[in-house]
Amino acid sequence: MKSIVFATNNKHKIEEIQAILGGAFRIIPLSEIGCNEDIPETSQTIEGNATQKAYYVNEKYKVDCFADDTGLEVEALDGQPGVKSARYAGPGHDFDANVTKLLKELNGQLSRRARFKTVISLVTEDNEMLFEGIINGTIITERRGKGGFGYDPVFVPDGYNQTFAEMPAELKNTISHRALATKKLVKYLQEHYK
Repeated sequence: MKSIVFATNNKHKIEEIQAILGGAFRIIPLSEIGCNEDIPETSQTIEGNATQKAYYVNEKYKVDCFADDTGLEVEALDGQPGVKSARYAGPGHDFDANVTKLLKELNGQLSRRARFKTVISLVTEDNEMLFEGIINGTIITERRGKGGFGYDPVFVPDGYNQTFAEMPAELKNTISHRALATKKLVKYLQEHYK
């Protein structure tokens, strides 16, 4: 089985992407290559952060790798939290506080349209490829469901009546923004990665 480094130590992301990849590739988390530092994410765009993380690991550890960045873009908030989705309520990764802030910001808003966007940057030798996945949906007024992570309890994708947090993982991992971007990555890897 082929292996590739995923520039994250987030166990939720690793499990989700490994489930989407199936047996095609084995994901190697950063901890396995001895990378435990915080990788810089200073770009003002989702694409920029994914690229920054992938190049950082590739250049420092001399491995082919991919990195992703995801943002929730809310129409009524002019695309916020966007690139700041993980730290929307302040420093750190407190998703409960982020969701609370989001619901407060949307209180009284007529439009609750939103989209999740994932960009994956794959860096191999001197080459970079970007893969994007977008899913549109609506932010509901209260949390529902225990699965997933992040904003999943308040996001209902178009065409469904469950939040990502209420869906079985198998369904979410078929339709999500991360799934859509990962499927493009897998297709590329299967065709070009030996």
